[in-house]
Amino acid sequence: MMSCILLTSSIINAQTQPLSAADKKAAEVKKLEVALTAAKNKVAINERQLKTADSLITSGNDLTAESKSETKAVTNERKTVDKTYEAAKKPLLKQSVSKDKTEVTQAKAELKTLDTQYKTDVKALDTRLKAATKKETTGTANLTKGKAGKKSAQDALKLSQASLDAAQAKYDDATGAGKDASAKAKKKK
Repeated sequence: MMSCILLTSSIINAQTQPLSAADKKAAEVKKLEVALTAAKNKVAINERQLKTADSLITSGNDLTAESKSETKAVTNERKTVDKTYEAAKKPLLKQSVSKDKTEVTQAKAELKTLDTQYKTDVKALDTRLKAATKKETTGTANLTKGKAGKKSAQDALKLSQASLDAAQAKYDDATGAGKDASAKAKKKK
């Protein structure tokens, strides 16, 4: 019976004994590896956010440029349509005050057709102008959102990069890799 108690107490002592120095070192290294991996993931996330912000800025600039060129084209087309309308309208107005009734009736019908065509053309141009304005609004919003996102992503990237550097240094110190790297750096100089 005494041997049973002695055996039980030795098993309990073996389970409650503190970890050896090598086990502590391995646990610390594992903990530092986890911290290093988390820091690397955070840097990767911030780099993706920075790429997204750059993409928004590029998209915003492209949309704004497209909008400006489209607006300019619509404005030029509108001037052309207005000039053409006025040029075609002038002789019809002269004919509509003629003494010949058939000529007046024909001029009024042609004038009505011309007005209808002009309104249709202007409506189409207004629709294109509205689409260009919407494109510019979207581009400006993307540009603003991208600039704000880029600023915050750059700040976060600096912090996470510093955290990664610190975690890497701690890991290197714990594993002894930092000593080898610093010795190699000294040899290069």
